[in-house]
Amino acid sequence: MRRGSWKADPEERHEQGRGPGSRRHGPGVEKVRAVTGARPQDGLTSAEAATRLAELGPNEVPSAPPVPLARRVLAQLADPMILLLIGAFVVVLVLGDVADGVIIAAVVVLNTAIGVVQEVRAENAISALERVSAPRARVRRDGGWEELSSRLVAVDDVVRLEAGDVVPADLRLFEAVSLEVDEASMTGESLPVSRRAGDELLSGTVVTHGRGTGVVVRTGAHSGLGRIAALIAQTRLRPTPLQQRLARLSRQLVTVTAGLALLVVVLGVVRGDSIADALILAVSLGVAAVPESLPAVVSVALAMGAHRMAKRSALVRWLPAVETLGSVSVLASDKTGTLTEGRMTVQRAWTPLGMSTVSGRGYEVAGDIVGPSAGQAARLMRDLALCNEARIFRDGPDDWRIVGDPMEAALLVAAAKGGVEQPTLRDAWTRVDEVPFDSESQRMTTVDRHEDGCLLEVVKGAPEVVLDLVAGSPDVHEARRVAHDLADGGYRVLAVVDRLKCARDEVSDGVASEDVVVHELVGLVGIVDPLRAEAAGVVSACHDAGIRTILITGDHPATARAIAVEVGIATDGAQVVSGDAVARGEHVEQVESIAVYARTRPEQKVDIIDAWQARGHVVAMTGDGVNDAPALRRADLGVAMGDRGTEVARQAADLVLADDQLRTVVHAVEEGRRIYANIRGFLRYALAGGLAEVAVILLGPFVGLGFPLAPAQILWINMLTHGVPGVAFGSEPLDRSTMHRPSPSPERSVLGGGLVRQILVAGALIGAVSLAAGLLAASREQSVQTWVFLTLGLAQLGLALALRAPRRGLGWRSRGLEAAVLAAVALQLAAVTWSPVQDLLGTRAVGTGELALLTCLAVVPGAVTAMQQAVGRRVTRSVG
Repeated sequence: MRRGSWKADPEERHEQGRGPGSRRHGPGVEKVRAVTGARPQDGLTSAEAATRLAELGPNEVPSAPPVPLARRVLAQLADPMILLLIGAFVVVLVLGDVADGVIIAAVVVLNTAIGVVQEVRAENAISALERVSAPRARVRRDGGWEELSSRLVAVDDVVRLEAGDVVPADLRLFEAVSLEVDEASMTGESLPVSRRAGDELLSGTVVTHGRGTGVVVRTGAHSGLGRIAALIAQTRLRPTPLQQRLARLSRQLVTVTAGLALLVVVLGVVRGDSIADALILAVSLGVAAVPESLPAVVSVALAMGAHRMAKRSALVRWLPAVETLGSVSVLASDKTGTLTEGRMTVQRAWTPLGMSTVSGRGYEVAGDIVGPSAGQAARLMRDLALCNEARIFRDGPDDWRIVGDPMEAALLVAAAKGGVEQPTLRDAWTRVDEVPFDSESQRMTTVDRHEDGCLLEVVKGAPEVVLDLVAGSPDVHEARRVAHDLADGGYRVLAVVDRLKCARDEVSDGVASEDVVVHELVGLVGIVDPLRAEAAGVVSACHDAGIRTILITGDHPATARAIAVEVGIATDGAQVVSGDAVARGEHVEQVESIAVYARTRPEQKVDIIDAWQARGHVVAMTGDGVNDAPALRRADLGVAMGDRGTEVARQAADLVLADDQLRTVVHAVEEGRRIYANIRGFLRYALAGGLAEVAVILLGPFVGLGFPLAPAQILWINMLTHGVPGVAFGSEPLDRSTMHRPSPSPERSVLGGGLVRQILVAGALIGAVSLAAGLLAASREQSVQTWVFLTLGLAQLGLALALRAPRRGLGWRSRGLEAAVLAAVALQLAAVTWSPVQDLLGTRAVGTGELALLTCLAVVPGAVTAMQQAVGRRVTRSVG
């Protein structure tokens, strides 16, 4: 549309280079009818759709076939720690030690069963989350539009697409308005391509610009995406980074253990022991050092963490996101719908006659326009209703329903308050052309034809862009001043200009003459999006957790600053940087001091994230629009809005907030830190116990205790201490103090942060009291193995209680670890009191007084650890 020259016929303008995809219907309708026999204007009835779904099945791509049980079992048996136990099983069988062989076999079977069950639970949890966050589609059913799951889309359904939507099935377009589609997932083409009526769209591609409507021609496995999915259905999920680190730790433990076992055999032979005795000692050491339940604990922690997040409306689309959550140090938040309600309201309307106030709140069509410009506001409201992609429907006398973008809906509500109702307006005006809003142009243009033949072009958008179209207007200077004042007050400001063209009746030389029509200034509107009630609290909670919150928005800098100050992201003097400054790279060196980024474009959001990541930060990015998708993908953790967000944003994200609540991000961070802390807690517990067992086996002979523990006794202890209590560590509640400390660095080893020292201290304490129990038994001529066995097991269980998370204010449902410890204590006592188990383990009965003495010894490591924990928490609180 060139200023001063305006063709009246939109079809002619299209042919002269308006751009592909701008034509609305044209030959597309006839082509669709010819190819599919469908009725584009009607769509399907519910009965017809049900028939097609029954014949062809749901619109789902082929999924990977279930993993056979045998393959799952073999995968568990291939774990290095389990292989070490299998080797020990072979050795004891060769030596004829059937009792020890039975215990080892039981441990292997139990751990394999737990691993398989947790693997299935984890996969089922992920599948359930994928179903919840599956793409949705807008289809025409029974004469009306409705939104439903894409799996319910049937052949011959009429589907409406807008920017941000994922194409739900293969379809043929019969309407396309400036439509562009990203087909990189299907064709590898890096740039979006234009599509027009009559063209075909493939499922799985993404609409990046414009809108369109088409008829479904193929679904499910027959679609383009389905055919590709069938080829990759065998692909299995890779282990998460944390699981990979723990797998390396397992291999290292097995390597060290194997080396120690070999050394024990050599030293035993040199000392004169028999080969059998040396091998038994080596097997004992090997099974003592292995935390064989570690894989099960990790699986439980991750699967249950994802399940708990889903219950709190945080849907994990990619399991490693559960780990990343605990390390987030920067939260980059957008504004609309995240910090604010997303229910925008027009409160100010300015025309050259003056400022008017628009009463009312939210999307309720109840209010008035009061002020000196109220009369002239009718033209402004007409333009806002015409240049609009949202829809407003009257379901009753005072019942209105809004469909579309929140800001567009707010404009329609304001127009209705001014007496301009869109349904009535559309009876007289017909849309003939449009240029949809995008973040590059920062404006939207529409052309509508009145029933009398006149054409009206309306342009609305950012004042700094739209007001340039009327730079010669005498009122433009005042408009710029008013726009600036409104932005300073926290309003989002839109400017509106228009031009009307009506052809003359006179004809000169056989050609209809035409006026040269320029744009005229119509007015401004000030829109507010009220802050969410919890926004300030969420920012404060992030600050307490050591998470820096920054605001990235497309709003005017003054508006962005006002919002940031109000929620606590920034102070009055905080630095606000514009997108242009980011484009010039001015933000890189001062990124730590910037709290607000305004007037940003999609690629600039990526640059901002890159700058923070270059400083070593783990960045979470929230977003809901098409323009947020690149930043969501680049961030360490992409967080999309599940309710109002676009499908492309949800597909690009790692985490989807089903309730669109920013506080849910804080809950998710809590869950991530909880999982990480629980895994570290189990490692401290299990490795300390294993270290104590190794110390007892290695040092026992040197202090005159011979073989202080038999392999079966060690496996019994490990089965009780690492089994049910170990898995219970994965469900430990959150220690609230962790949300008052900075996020742990993702580069830090899982054993970092002083954990190795804590393991050494706890292991030494347990080993010391166990050897002391053995020496007491020898001095009293009691069963050394029984006393060491009982003390070692009870001491480890006491350590578990000392390492549990604080329980203040929690109910009985959070007492899983205590219940598991009590059950394990009962079984440990049964091993020295119940004759069948005594015979299996080679233990002897212990008197009441002796049991009390051993219990006192076993309590020492846990008591010392509990005191260390209490002192550490007190120091943390005082520092904080």
